[in-house]
Amino acid sequence: MKKTKLMSIMGAVGLMMASFFFASAQEYKSGPSEKDFVGYLFTYFKGNSVADEAVCFAISTDGYTFRTLNNNQPILDSKIISSTGGVRDPHILRAEDGKSFYMVLTDMTASKGWDSNRAMVLLKSTDLIHWDHHVINIQQRYQGQKDLKRVWAPQTIFDPGAGKYMVYWSMKYGDQPDVIYYAYANRDFTDLEGEPKVLFLPKNGQSCIDGDIIVKNGLFHLFYKTEGKGKGIKQAITDSLTSGKWVEQPGYKQATADDVEGSGIFKRNQSDTYILMYDVYKKGKYQFCESQDLDHFKAIDQQIDMDFNPRHGTILPLSRNELNKLIQHWGKPADITLNSVKNPILEGFYADPDVLYSNKTKKYYIYPTSDGFDGWGGYYFKTFSSTDLKEWKDEGVILDLKKDVVWGNHHAWAPTIAEKKVRGGYKYYYYFTAAQKIGVAVADSPTGPFKDSGKPLIDFKPNGVKGGQEIDPAVFTDPKTNKSYLYWGNGHLAVAELNKDMITIKENTIKLLTPDRTFREGTYVFFRNGIYYFLWSENDTRSENYRVRYGTSTSPLGPIQIPEDNLILQKDIAHGIYGTGHNSVLQLPGKGEWYIVYHRFNYPKGITMGDAAGYNREVCMDKLQFGPDGKILPVVPSH
Repeated sequence: MKKTKLMSIMGAVGLMMASFFFASAQEYKSGPSEKDFVGYLFTYFKGNSVADEAVCFAISTDGYTFRTLNNNQPILDSKIISSTGGVRDPHILRAEDGKSFYMVLTDMTASKGWDSNRAMVLLKSTDLIHWDHHVINIQQRYQGQKDLKRVWAPQTIFDPGAGKYMVYWSMKYGDQPDVIYYAYANRDFTDLEGEPKVLFLPKNGQSCIDGDIIVKNGLFHLFYKTEGKGKGIKQAITDSLTSGKWVEQPGYKQATADDVEGSGIFKRNQSDTYILMYDVYKKGKYQFCESQDLDHFKAIDQQIDMDFNPRHGTILPLSRNELNKLIQHWGKPADITLNSVKNPILEGFYADPDVLYSNKTKKYYIYPTSDGFDGWGGYYFKTFSSTDLKEWKDEGVILDLKKDVVWGNHHAWAPTIAEKKVRGGYKYYYYFTAAQKIGVAVADSPTGPFKDSGKPLIDFKPNGVKGGQEIDPAVFTDPKTNKSYLYWGNGHLAVAELNKDMITIKENTIKLLTPDRTFREGTYVFFRNGIYYFLWSENDTRSENYRVRYGTSTSPLGPIQIPEDNLILQKDIAHGIYGTGHNSVLQLPGKGEWYIVYHRFNYPKGITMGDAAGYNREVCMDKLQFGPDGKILPVVPSH
């Protein structure tokens, strides 16, 4: 085999491995996804005095109105984290695991001169509040750096081709132009690996600084400041960060004739709009421009409202929990409106929640549909844990249809779970919908890993049923007999007794229990004071009138009796709550306290979204109360 061919194959294998690493990081991250973001963190410094050369934070919920945290005072002490006593140009990035954050800074104070600095600062955090820091002095770290004059504006990006985090920054040697270099960070983000290499220098050979890279449609778009005729912000594009092959775009991207620097580019949450912002440093102002194509930008000065004057900053999208934690620590700006209340209890878009108290771990778990995908197109399941029903921890993906289920790789819907004691230990049986069939996976822990049985458990219609889908499983174990039953159906309600193995059914026990014409889907069964309660959802999940009714029985196999006034959960127009349905029920262990866990349209935008409200839902929990005769009292859906 020729050497060139061997190297080509090795390169291809390396690229495949890197791509797999990147895909795994994306799909199995345990933090929020883009669909879960509700706000923004603006990280910036304030000016050229030593007191102003420090990291400051501001927040926004709409990307237009920004308010400072900590009264516009630094959130980190520059004297502690830097070697010069000052830091500038903060860049912040969410790690691929979804829950860690990297920040890089210029280690510099202007009071010592523009050619005085030789170092950058690397920082890492898991909560955006506490940061580990490490100073990297380029002149000391690498040999042959005697002519080095400055190290400016570092930034970080994940390079899928290498499977590593790239740190890139500009450096100037002697009388040479400023050039953007790069090196990869080590695994702990405490140091750089290898020698710095050139990332980008414009063809005109002029200085380039303040580079910021964003990914769109698999291409890397670099925005940078360059010198020369008409100096300003330009753009170059590549499909491989380290290839050296950049396509420089014509023209300048700023929407002003004034001098600018410190460009930062970010994407609006749940939008196809991009924002290019930059420091109009000689005028003491900041400008924001909008674009849909990353080519043509239009200034939106009239829409921006800030109570501070930033210098060279960057913006990070935030989840609701992250936003609330920052506010809890630094205080809430008076005129920032937040949805920081109890409901929804999970951040982001999720639906069809099944709730479990685990006797093994003494924790609560919610197993939802991963929502926010067009046309209910999700393909993975997560679980969330809690010790107090208030704070919920994202435990990550527990079952990925594309990787773990050979018989159905799409439409991951409406799971349910049973905890069973087996030979002195606990087993967890997870029933789920995939490709409009019902499967079962098994684990030794409520957080998995879950192993699929290898084939669908329900992929047929019961006798006499012509329409509907085989979806929305619900599992119930009768405390009287310890027998377990599986319920399912859309347009019809079917039940079958499960065998002791919990992964097969007794086919001769299949029975139709459809209570009445209000039944649509989303069954849940529980037992209280000798009564079997059957709950179900009425109407289409895209309807604002999606709601919950109930019936009762003296047996887990019915028949179901329909009480008067059996509508127990519905929309509350006055409070902007719509589409309340597909629930589960929780009794606190050892107590007579009950809760209903359900989904609703996301608040407050859902009611304006049309059909999309039906797959952009959020999970809520409220008290479930009973009358003295055992009737379920109407639930008051709350914020």
